[in-house]
Formats: sequence, structure tokens, C-alpha cells
Amino acid sequence: MAMLRTLMSLAISGMLIKLAMAASYTVGGQNGGWDTTTNLQTWASSHSFLVGDNLIFQYAPNHDVVEVSKADYDSCQANNPIQSYTGGTTTIPLSSPGNRSFICGTSGHCSQGMKVEIHTLAASAPTTASPPASPPASSVTLVPTPAPESSTSSPAPVPAPESTSPQLLTPSPSNSPLGSPASSSIIPSTESTRTSSSGSSTEPPPPSAAHKDSFLVIMTMGLSLFVMMMLQAY
Repeated sequence: MAMLRTLMSLAISGMLIKLAMAASYTVGGQNGGWDTTTNLQTWASSHSFLVGDNLIFQYAPNHDVVEVSKADYDSCQANNPIQSYTGGTTTIPLSSPGNRSFICGTSGHCSQGMKVEIHTLAASAPTTASPPASPPASSVTLVPTPAPESSTSSPAPVPAPESTSPQLLTPSPSNSPLGSPASSSIIPSTESTRTSSSGSSTEPPPPSAAHKDSFLVIMTMGLSLFVMMMLQAY
């Protein structure tokens, strides 16, 4: 029983969120309508329609709403309607992305401008700003170190061998090429290290969110909690 209540609460919450995010548009706007005096093309181009939105047609008894193909829309032909509506108020949901064309089927009204084409976009989540790229690390500074002066003293004379057997002579440390230190060393600069460590840290960009969407989500969460409390009471 508890599982059933949880599933019902989730389903109701999803429906409430979908209804809260959807928008309804009265065709022609507040100062116009579905008639021959309103510039319906200008009104449609000033809005962005998403999947889940609704179109509300309000019109007089001598008008109707006819959904037609693109070819019939361009030629104002209502003989092959996709769907026809009457009654004075018609609500049409935009359930899929794409173009939909509507005209008035009354003779002569379409040619007088009573036609509108709606382009519906797929609903997408709001994009967030990407963090700035980290600055490149500073290059390591090469500081040459002077080589120590080599000894100018002549090597000690080698005594004459007392026997005819060969002997190995050990070279003097001062004359050996391996005895001298490297002519230069790589010393990283402390200033460049501090610059690299400080430059690698990036601050996250301030979050960007639409106030309207935040209000709708908060309202939807409150309604969901209320529904869950009512279900648990029963």
C-alpha cells in the first residue's frame, strides 16, 4: 500500500510539473484575435512555441479554425482539412515539434490575412554557463650557475714502475671530466610557482536560473507534498 501511494504521488507530481511548465497563448494576443484585422504572422514570429504549449483560438460565429497542409495554407484552400474546429473557443495543444498551419475556412477570410503558421520547438533544459578555462602555467626559469674554477696544478708525477707488469693509473679527481659539477642547474622560480598555483584555481560561475521556472518548481513541490500528506491520511 505504501508503494502504491508513493507511485501515485510521483505520477501526480510529474503531471503538475508538466502543467506548470506549459504555456498557453491566445492567438492574436491581448489586443487582437482570430480575425481579419490582426497581423497574425507578426504575432506568431514574436513568440517561441515549445512542445507542451497550447494555442487558444477565440473567434466570432462567422469564423472557424481549419488546420491544413503547407500547400493549402499558401493557396488558402480549405477543401482538404487536417482538422476543423468551431464553437467560438478552441484550444489546440502543441504535442510535437514542427510546423502547423491554420486558416479560416470562411470564403475570402484567409486571403484577407486570417491565417497563421506555428513553428514548435522541442522543449530543452536551460543551459548553464561553462567555467572559464584555466590560464596556462608559467614556464620554469632557467638560472645558470657558474662552474667552479678548475685546478691549474699539474698532476703529480707517476713513479716509474718497479716491474714490467702493467699497472692501472687512477686519474686525478681534479682532471677527471666526471669530477666537475654541471655547468648549470634548473632552478624553478618561486614567483612562477605561486602564479601557476593561483592561476590553476578557478571560481565557479554564478548560477543562472530563470525566476519564473524557480517559482513554478517550488509551487509544484508544495503541491506534491500536499498530495502525499492527503494520500497518507487515507
